[in-house]
Amino acid sequence: MADTRLIQSRYRLLDLIGRGGMGEVWRARDESLGRLVAVKCLKPMGPQHDQAFTRILRERFRREARVAASLQHRGVTVVHDFGEHEGVLYLVMELLDGQNLSQLLEENQQRPLPVDHVVDIAEQVADALGYTHRQGIVHRDLKPANIMRLTDGTVKICDFGIARLGRDIGMTSRLTTTGIAMGTPHYMSPEQIGGKEVDHRSDLYSLGCVLYEIATGVPPFDLADPWAILVGHRDTRPEPPRTHRAELPGFFDRVVLDLLAKTPDERPADASDLRRRIVLGRSGEQPVPGAVRQEPVRPASGPGSSVRPETELPFWARNMTSGHKANGSVSSPALPDPAAGLTRRWTTAASTAAPRPPLTDGSAGVPPARSAPTSAPDRLTALASRHSEGVDLGRLGRWEEAGEVHRAVAAERESILGPDHPDTLASRYEVGLTLSRTGRAADALREFGQVAAGRERILGPDHPQTLGAREQTAYVLGQLGRHFEAHQVYAAVLAARERSMGPDHPDTLR
Repeated sequence: MADTRLIQSRYRLLDLIGRGGMGEVWRARDESLGRLVAVKCLKPMGPQHDQAFTRILRERFRREARVAASLQHRGVTVVHDFGEHEGVLYLVMELLDGQNLSQLLEENQQRPLPVDHVVDIAEQVADALGYTHRQGIVHRDLKPANIMRLTDGTVKICDFGIARLGRDIGMTSRLTTTGIAMGTPHYMSPEQIGGKEVDHRSDLYSLGCVLYEIATGVPPFDLADPWAILVGHRDTRPEPPRTHRAELPGFFDRVVLDLLAKTPDERPADASDLRRRIVLGRSGEQPVPGAVRQEPVRPASGPGSSVRPETELPFWARNMTSGHKANGSVSSPALPDPAAGLTRRWTTAASTAAPRPPLTDGSAGVPPARSAPTSAPDRLTALASRHSEGVDLGRLGRWEEAGEVHRAVAAERESILGPDHPDTLASRYEVGLTLSRTGRAADALREFGQVAAGRERILGPDHPQTLGAREQTAYVLGQLGRHFEAHQVYAAVLAARERSMGPDHPDTLR
């Protein structure tokens, strides 16, 4: 791909128009039909994936691309073609003339969009989701960047099927040091956060988050760090949108709050029901002027309540690195010279290190920062750097040295964040790996058991990170010759993965 601008002797790449966690989007010309199209080239799979894993993901890509291509609705981006060229998977889509909602917010200097535009967007997205949900298709990654408003006012949803594919590849977004793919946590449903099975009502929750932000200028849980945001989604009642913007129609306020219900059963039954409510509201209710109550809504916290005040967020939700809202608060990286080649940025780094044994944890750090920390955030940044250095030592097979680094980082993280903080558990997971790779299986078993127990407490029993720790527990049981116990743990992990991820997920098949 790096040596040519022509894909499959048909699609000529012209201009790079975007880059995200999944890959690059190019304006291109279909030489066969003489029309302009958009070509999305997915980021290549790294050397850490074995051939069987790669084969599974390619088949999943073909399946998801066929699903996306089958969708025929004015509110869904049309997929024309898909394939693989020189190891890079690509999708050919209609070229849209407009901006996504994130760009519109940024262009509007983070101020909310006009009320009539917001309500119109809500109705059009509800109509498109109603169609896709009737086809049995759930988006899973609805956010402002995935919703386009064209110059003629048409609204289209993008990237159906790509979110699930990206989750499988593990490249949809930045990974925190806890290994949870977040990108931005502002649009995740409570069931997604808990690693539970999602259905069409998860899309409705995400749509509620999107509508809240374009209507008020801020997401429903505009907190300082991603873990606090996630706990907000799970436990905290959002302020009504009209608390931020009094001229919003009353029906819109009620619709958005219903979409943001914590449990799926409390949300609208489906997107078609949602659209009917919006149409009825547009025809029968005008924006209500005048002041509204400005004090924040106090979540219920009495006996039997499932909602906790923000001041009682768990200790592990504090002092984390901030996530990014979709309104462009962080500048995008400069786009490269197209002549430099499509994949150079992805394929020139870290190719000399020895491959690491296949793991399911996915913990990652941030680039090294060696300056002496002077505050808790600085210390946490330095610890994330040291965590990454320990991971790199493991990739090189220097497990003893890696173990020393991870034990030191785990101890310091525990002193700052507590024993059940996801970052502390990520370090302890790495300690368990180094113990396993240096022949100390009994110690590794104890470490992985404690990590699995901690993750189950904070993430739930079926969360991928919990299951990753349990799988490593089974592995070291096998090292100790306790094969019957190992089989029992493996069988339980398999059942949980089939239940939460599906029978064809690469982790399930492995």
